[in-house]
Order: sequence, then C-alpha cells, then structure tokens
Amino acid sequence: MKKILTYTIMLMLIPAFLFAQQTGSIKTIVKTSDGQAAEAVSVYIKGTKRGGTTNENGEHTISNLKAGDYTILISAVGLVSQEKSVSVGAGQSSIIEVTLSESLSQLVEVNIKGSKVNKFAQKSSDYVARMPLSNLENPQVYNTVSSELIKEQVITNFNDALKNVPGIDKLWTSTGRGGDGAGYFSLRGFAVQPTLVNGLAGLTTGGLDLANTERIEVLKGPSGTLFGSSIISYGGLINIITKKPFKTFATEVTYTAGSFGLNRITADVNTPLDKEGNVLLRVNAAYHDENSFQDQGFKKTRFFAPTLSYKVDDKLSFLFNAEVLSAESTNPTMLFFDRDIALRVNNLKDLGYDYKKSYTSNNLTIKNPTTNIQAQMNYQLSPEWRSQTVVSRSTAKSDGYYSYLYETSQYFPGYPNIPSVFGRYINKQNATITTTDLQQNFIGDFSIAGMRNRIVAGVDYFSRVNIDNGTGYAVVGMVTIGGDDTGILSVPQVDSLLAGQPVSYSNLEQKTYSTYVSDVFNFTPSLSAMVSARIDHFVNGGLDAGDSKYSQTHISPKFGLVYQPIKDQLSLFANYMNGFTNVAPATDGSGRRVTFNPQQANQLEFGTKLNIWDNKIAASFSYYNIKVTDVVRSIGANVNQTYVQDGENNSKGFEADITANPVKGLNIIAGYSRNISKTTKTSQEDFLGRRPEEAGPKNMINAWISYRFDEGMVKGLGLGFGGNYASENQILNRLTTGVFALPAYTVLNASASYAAKAFTFTFKVDNLTNKEYYKGWSTLEAQRPRAYIGSIAYKF
Repeated sequence: MKKILTYTIMLMLIPAFLFAQQTGSIKTIVKTSDGQAAEAVSVYIKGTKRGGTTNENGEHTISNLKAGDYTILISAVGLVSQEKSVSVGAGQSSIIEVTLSESLSQLVEVNIKGSKVNKFAQKSSDYVARMPLSNLENPQVYNTVSSELIKEQVITNFNDALKNVPGIDKLWTSTGRGGDGAGYFSLRGFAVQPTLVNGLAGLTTGGLDLANTERIEVLKGPSGTLFGSSIISYGGLINIITKKPFKTFATEVTYTAGSFGLNRITADVNTPLDKEGNVLLRVNAAYHDENSFQDQGFKKTRFFAPTLSYKVDDKLSFLFNAEVLSAESTNPTMLFFDRDIALRVNNLKDLGYDYKKSYTSNNLTIKNPTTNIQAQMNYQLSPEWRSQTVVSRSTAKSDGYYSYLYETSQYFPGYPNIPSVFGRYINKQNATITTTDLQQNFIGDFSIAGMRNRIVAGVDYFSRVNIDNGTGYAVVGMVTIGGDDTGILSVPQVDSLLAGQPVSYSNLEQKTYSTYVSDVFNFTPSLSAMVSARIDHFVNGGLDAGDSKYSQTHISPKFGLVYQPIKDQLSLFANYMNGFTNVAPATDGSGRRVTFNPQQANQLEFGTKLNIWDNKIAASFSYYNIKVTDVVRSIGANVNQTYVQDGENNSKGFEADITANPVKGLNIIAGYSRNISKTTKTSQEDFLGRRPEEAGPKNMINAWISYRFDEGMVKGLGLGFGGNYASENQILNRLTTGVFALPAYTVLNASASYAAKAFTFTFKVDNLTNKEYYKGWSTLEAQRPRAYIGSIAYKF
C-alpha cells in the first residue's frame, strides 16, 4: 500500500516538474515598517491589468510571464506608490521585497479612511485548499469569523461565534462525555463538530476557548478529498486558526463581566526574543468563570496557549503552537424524548417545562482537560516549490459525572394521562481520546505550457486512540415535568448507585494512511480549474476490538471550475465534492460476517462570488445538492436478517452571505440559508421520506450592523445591532413518535463601545427581548435568556 501511495504522487508530480521551466513569475512580498505582513496592497505590472492584492501574508504572485523586464507598481489608497523594476527569466521566479513607511496599525487606519478594507470579509486562506488561494479563486464556499468580529460582539464562547455563519445552527451544547463530548452543529443538513486546528486534527470533548483564535473557518460541503474520512462531516468542516506571533512588542489585556456570574480575564502578549526579530513569542491566556442561567450549573476554564516562531534563514523556518485547557463544569440540561413510542405531547406549551430548572447539582461535575500541540517546519526548496512538514498531537479527557434525562412516561399507570416523566441517568466518565496527525506537503506555484499551476501534494498519517473505562448508567430518581424530583443528587448517593454498574475496558485505535494531490491550473488569468484526488487506507482495530477490526481503501475525487468575468471582482464557480465514511462489518442472521464499501456523499454546487465596489462589498450566492449513497440497510430479523447497501439521503439548498463596508465606519454582515433534507431510501420506516432530525431549521437568517464614529465630538463611539432568525425545527420526526417541533424564533442583540487611546469600553445586551427559545436533536435544551455583558480592553 505504501509503495502504491508513493508511486501515485510521483506520477502526478512528474509532469509538473517537466513543464515548470517554460515561463517565469514575480513574487512580491510587502511588509509594514514594523515588519508585519501588509494585506490588501495592490500589486500590478505597470501599464497592464496583470496583478491583484496581497494576501494575509503580504504576498502576491504574478505567474505565466514571458522572459523579460517588467515594472511592478505597489500602491494603496492614502499611500505613496512605489515602483520596482525586475527581470524575469524562463523557469525562474523573481522575488521583490517592499517595505512600507507605515506601521501595521497605521496601514489599517489608512485603509479604513480610504474605504479600501472590508475588515470582516474573507480574502484568502492557506487552509481551505491547503494552499494560498483567494476566495474568488476557490470553487468551494467557506465563511470566516474573525477575531475582530469576536471582540466587537463581546463573544466569550465558541457557540455564539458561529451564529455569524450562514446555514449553521447549534444542535446541542458540549456535554464533556468521552468520544463525542464536543458540541454538535447542523450544517447543510448534517451534524458536524469542530475537529480541526490550523487544518490538523484537534479534537476536544469539552467546550473550546476563543482566547487564541485568530479566526474560525467554516468549510461548506463534503471535504473528504483534502481532509479524509476520520474528521469530516458531509455538511462541512469547522477549522480554528490560531494566533501567530509578529515582530513588535504588543500586549492586550481584557476583563469581561456580565450576567450569571460571568468573570473573564484574557491576555495576549507578543514579543520578539532577539534583536533581529527571527525568534518570536506570543502567549494567550484566559481565566473564565460562569454560572448557568438555571438554578444549578457552572463552568470554569483555565487556558494557556504559547506560540513560538523561529526563522533560521530566508529558506527555513519553524512554528510551534500549544494549547492547554483545564475545564470543569456541570452537564447542560437536556431532555431526551423516548424514541420508541408515540409522543405524549408535541409542543412546548403542552410539555410545561420550566426552563429555569436544571435537574442537576453543582456537586456532580465533569472535568475535561485538553492539550493540543503542533509543530511546523517550512523550507523553500526553490522559487516555485516549498516543503511543509507538520505534526499535531492532542489529548482530550472526560473525568466525572455525566447525566441526562430520558422520558419514561410509558412505564407508569395511567399513561398518557399523567405529566411527562423523565428518568435521570448518570454514569462516571473515565475516557481519553488521543490523536496524532503527521503530514508532509509539497506546495508549488509554476507554469506548465504557459498555464499557471498551484499545486499541493502530500502524505498524511492520522491515528486516534479511544480509551474508555467509564461505568454503566444508574437511574438516580424520576423527574416529573412541573412536579416532583425523587432523586438525591449527592456524590455519596450517586457513587453508591454506580458501585453496582459494570466498568468498560475499551481500547480502540483507528489509523488512516493517505496521499493526496490538488492542482489549480489557469487556462487563462480568468479561467481556472481545480482537480484533486485522495487515497485513504483506513484501519480500525484495538486491544478489545474483536470482530470490529477491519480495513478499507477508498479514492475520493474533487473538481472545481472558476471563471472571473471581471478579474478579482466577480467569479462564477461550480464544484463536485466527495466525502465518505468507513462502515464497520456486521454479522447477518446466518452468522456470516458481511463487509461494506465506504458510505458516499457527493455534492454538486454552483454559484457566484463578488468582491466589488473597491472591495466594499464581498458576497457569495450558491445552490448545492448533496446525495448520500451506499447507506447500509438491515432487512429482516433474527436468522433471516440480511444487509443491503443501497440506502440514500438527499440534502439541497441555497445560501447567501454579504459582508459590506458601504460607507466609512459602517460594517454589515448578513446571511440567509434554506435547506431541504429528506431520507429517500431506508429500511427504517420511521425515517422514510422525512426530514432528518440533525438537519436543523429549514430557514435561517443572521445579521450584524455596526457603525463607528471616527470624527467629531463622538469620535471613538461604536454602535452595533443584529441577531438571528430560525424557522420551525423538527427535533423529533419519526413515524412511531410523531413530530415534536420547536417554534420559529428571532433573537436580537445590541452593543455600544467607546475607544479612547489605549482603552476600549464595550457594553452588550444578548437576547435583547428576553426571548424564550430552545435547541435540540431528539432532545430539548433551553437557551440563555437576556444577558448583560461589559468589557474593558487595554493595549500597550
């Protein structure tokens, strides 16, 4: 298998090396006076339209140039233009380095005054396509939530940050339990969890802290081709990009306080460690305490994240990043409806649930320590090629009490003429997830037969070990909605009930060996195509895996097409994307072991992306259709049980998002999504023809409008207003049970801020109208009512 993977890469790369020498390129690197990358600076060949703007690394490359002499014009509104002469040879890449007279903060201020920067719009990403690619050039839809937006909205938790992304909705809060304790979200009709940090596996069983987050990237659609089967969802991916060090000393300390006992202190310290600025250190830390809005419940987290960069020379550099999270909390209160009988009630009013009751105790907590360590080495092999070697190691633990409420009314005389009764189930968690991710990538930018090629080719080893030594579940009292609670929620009482429960001794390991190649080639400067492929060899097994040991090999393709009628302003795109899930073998009624092919998800999508009006408006509009096939169906029972792999699901919809800076100081973010999902073929009559419960609301809207005064008596004052709308959500939707639907809701938020020199004061009201609303996934979870939050930030 390893030889096959190696030969595949070599065959794909040979043409690239053979033809990369026919034309040349010019790479321009623009920095500010304090050594920072200068983003959104125009770089063009004088007298032509060849060029564009620098990316977040301050770089822009103009390829497919004939040998000769050129003059490069570097400019930005409010800055003095610079011209640089350069000679290009065949098969060579000429590099121009430009240093602006402005510092990074001055450049941002100049751009804002010149209305050139739409500060919340995504421009480019090195992670979505695993290579530097601007948003307009990428045939895949993705959205970002920047650290600037997180600060402006005074967001202190990961769930609230994602409310700024069109088409994503929380299914349930992080539970902290082993295996799948991270939060769940619905994206394009499928459940997804945050699984990536800087494009590498970074699993967690508890909530995530935002202190070290530079931005959150939400990739839309099945992305198995570049990211594999182990950490993807058919709806997309959530990737967290961490903060990186820079060449000047800077510190920001923020204190945030608010309703329900919120106390939060964060610190962001950046400093060079040598005079030349080759060794840089950045440390982010957070101290967070918060109570629940219910009668019991709390969360305490301590977070520390150092990042070190070391530039050895112009070719070789290293980056080390670590995140250490200590977390202790109570479980979020969730009501699990009985999934095997008809619902007693099918709406909130008849249920009579008091959302302020938690039915838990602050004595019964769960700890979720998480450690994530990453190391990266970059080496410039030639002007066209660079090598990237990355290693990631993460460990997430679950230690403590996990509880949930499960409806048990059918076991009581008089049902269904009595109130809904839920049994409280508790177990003692003792689980650890350890992931290891090793990658070697070769990233190139060159020309073949006059066509520019940007390519990434790599190999990937991913390992996940799940160790579970937790107990079984004990029933600790019955909860009658609107009535009594018979449970005694003390540690001695719960421990005595758990003493008779069996203990799990599970140790399961999953490994994936992969190779992938992705090439973006330009037929013309305005027309490009992406062709990608991945080979995954998946191995499942463990000390106690028994018959669950199996292996599978799968090829995953991806194709994309982009045409820009107006270069760097308007693009039309289409894509075909594949995602897949390895399916474990099963034993049929005759005792025969049956193996299956991986389950497939294939997406077709088309749409348009805009970056118009001098970068003041960025938008995307797309229609997608995702078809899931090869779902295993069980037919018959007992000795007649057989399996057929022909089940199907379908999810399709429309998404739109707009990020605008139409006038000085005004910023607008708005998004809309509509999703139609259906189980089209299954042996489970409960789900046939119905909307899956993980699909979330059909229609969603998100919006945020803010305005900052930069002149006059109110200079430094900022105002913000926005919120979210979600249509009816069928959290339980089965033939047996019937439908339990959460009503549509609109939640509004507002903020005011004032910036004076080094200080920024912000006050925000979440859920302005104190709307009572809920989330769920065959469960019911009350959401936070009105909350008041204030923060003070000091920069020096």
